[in-house]
Amino acid sequence: MRTETDSLGERQIPDEAYWGIHTARAVDNFPISKRPISVYPELVVALASVKQAAARANLELGVLSPDKAALIDAACAEVIGGRLHEQFVVGVIQGGAGTSTNMNANEVIANRALELGGHEKGEYGFLSPLDDVNRSQSTNDVYPTAIKIAMMYSLSSMLGEMRMLRDAFAAKATEFAHILKIGRTQLQDAVPLTLGQEFHGWATTMSEDIDRITDTLPLLSEINLGATAIGTGINADPRYAAAVRQHLSEITGLDLVTASDLIEATSDTGVFMTFSSALKRAAVKLSKICNDLRLLSSGPQAGLGEISLPPKQAGSSIMPGKVNPVIPEAVNQVAFSVAGADVTVTMAVEAGQLQLNAFEPVIAHSLLQSITWMRQAFLTLRVNCVEGITANEQRLAAMVGSSVSVVTALTPFIGYQASAALAKTALLTGRSIADLVVEAGLMTPEQVELELSPERLSGAPGE
Repeated sequence: MRTETDSLGERQIPDEAYWGIHTARAVDNFPISKRPISVYPELVVALASVKQAAARANLELGVLSPDKAALIDAACAEVIGGRLHEQFVVGVIQGGAGTSTNMNANEVIANRALELGGHEKGEYGFLSPLDDVNRSQSTNDVYPTAIKIAMMYSLSSMLGEMRMLRDAFAAKATEFAHILKIGRTQLQDAVPLTLGQEFHGWATTMSEDIDRITDTLPLLSEINLGATAIGTGINADPRYAAAVRQHLSEITGLDLVTASDLIEATSDTGVFMTFSSALKRAAVKLSKICNDLRLLSSGPQAGLGEISLPPKQAGSSIMPGKVNPVIPEAVNQVAFSVAGADVTVTMAVEAGQLQLNAFEPVIAHSLLQSITWMRQAFLTLRVNCVEGITANEQRLAAMVGSSVSVVTALTPFIGYQASAALAKTALLTGRSIADLVVEAGLMTPEQVELELSPERLSGAPGE
């Protein structure tokens, strides 16, 4: 054990720990989520990137010695590369506006830098977590900047999965382009369309949501690094904000912009609410698609049974042979969680007071969890469901052949009243609309065949 000291007293810290006294107190104080911040590796990498950029800026401005800057830089590079993530142990839910997370990062980086310099962990007289690693910084500009970077990192992989799911729906649209089916409004029979058109609509829905989420990236790229405590830049060189932003952009590969009003940017967390809303929109609309998939595959005998989802596991411990739509159901539940997280983010944004919002930890956790879960939901829905969907063509053809809804296509020729009367007769007698129209002398067989062709009924161009 080693002894570390802060303003509250002394604590014994395990020798092998790279974290220190501030982290130890936070672990004791916040045993809430049972989830350390390391569950979000993008956040750990983002924190190390901010610290590395700060060290480089401080070196450039002459406020940090070359030796210390080099050690901090090297330690940050290791964390960015994936080392020591298990040392980021504070819980994702914490008081203090993220101070515990910032302290955890400062201590891990400082102790690894000390090791690299040939010193023992905890020998802060040579290199300090606060005076050196945290130089020119405050939690209040480090933490929100790191959150935004972590979200942009996470978004990259999430949007990649989202695009692949969109493409899977589009591929099925092509595969099913020739299959006519009956559309439904309010769960009642409507006019025909092709199964391909239905899948293409889902692909378009996803494209629109990809665009809406992508629209938020410029908002996330605006950072308040250099604001320090409340936006005035106290304890930082006036040139620091510009310098650290440039270094951070180079380290992350992101096009970052320093906010024009650092006081506003430090207190206003509205960007997270905007981003959360875009995530919720995408999740809710995908949930609707999953509802459609479950409904269209219902049965297989007593339901709609228009499509078959790939069977993935036994569906019942009591009913042999039952197979449930477990993949869409799981995605539905992700959507419910994302919608709930949006409420949490909204409440946290509203609860900010004066120059700082103390509730950024729950904002970060809510959004990073939503991104993570949505990424995995897109993946499993594509791989374990959409790519294996098959059309039950015989059943679809039978439903189209017996449907009275096709009479809608004939109303321009025979009128609404005649069409309604024929539809009623068809339902009562079970006879086809085509036969009844010809029998009544309202249209010739050739005219009926043309107007009730798949191309005319669906509006899709023929081959």
